Amino acid sequence: QAQLVESGGGLVQAGGSLRLSCAASGRTFVWPTMGWFRQTPGKDREFVCAVRRDGYTFYAESVKGRFTISGDNAKNTVHLQMNILKPEDTAIYYCAATGKWTWGRSIRDYDTWGQGTQVTVSS
Repeated sequence: QAQLVESGGGLVQAGGSLRLSCAASGRTFVWPTMGWFRQTPGKDREFVCAVRRDGYTFYAESVKGRFTISGDNAKNTVHLQMNILKPEDTAIYYCAATGKWTWGRSIRDYDTWGQGTQVTVSS
């Protein structure tokens, strides 16, 4: 059973940085597409960014220029470097993966999810 485990969440002041990591286990080959979503209470889970194993990355407009996603194919891991954090970035961040090569930004485009890690940005 493939699993995704997130780490690196926490509390940071506005303007600060955090780095999230997502490690995949129970799978011997690399997912073609992995990404990050986030969710706040009462709202739908929203796309943040994703990376394809051919190197392409894509981002939500709200994080473009501040967040950077990277993939480590050898370790089947993805990282999310978050800079210039804002209070509105506060959310539970979920790692997601799919066996498809996709440019998908919907939760329906991904079929494997981590448990989530809390990110809180104080003003």
